[in-house]
Amino acid sequence: MTEVADSPAVAAAVVVWDCKVLLIRRRVAEGELLWQFPAGKVEPGESTGEAAVRETREETGLRVAARKLLGERLHPANGRLISYTACVVLEGTAYVAAPREVAEVAWVTHAELVRYVPYGLFPLVQEYLDVELT
Repeated sequence: MTEVADSPAVAAAVVVWDCKVLLIRRRVAEGELLWQFPAGKVEPGESTGEAAVRETREETGLRVAARKLLGERLHPANGRLISYTACVVLEGTAYVAAPREVAEVAWVTHAELVRYVPYGLFPLVQEYLDVELT
């Protein structure tokens, strides 16, 4: 087994608010991944939804709630198992809460998505955003 296959699953939070989705730009890019959803490794005993909520709080300061699992896949850029969870904002304002990891946060409209994520999104996430951001 490769190191990537042995790596813990990663939980990503797809946070929608006011017809925009939250994206972060990491300090260190992962290949082509310049902008991405708040995300991180699932800790032992933690569900993917709980991890998505925790990572969003740690990276952006936002308190969110997990609403539903959108889907999972092996990410084509890094080979890791990624779980995508739709989340809603409960309170707070997004900011760079983890400056060692995150360089910038942005609320992105549907029309702007292709500029931030030119390689496209996971189809199940794109379908969800096609509805939620319009």
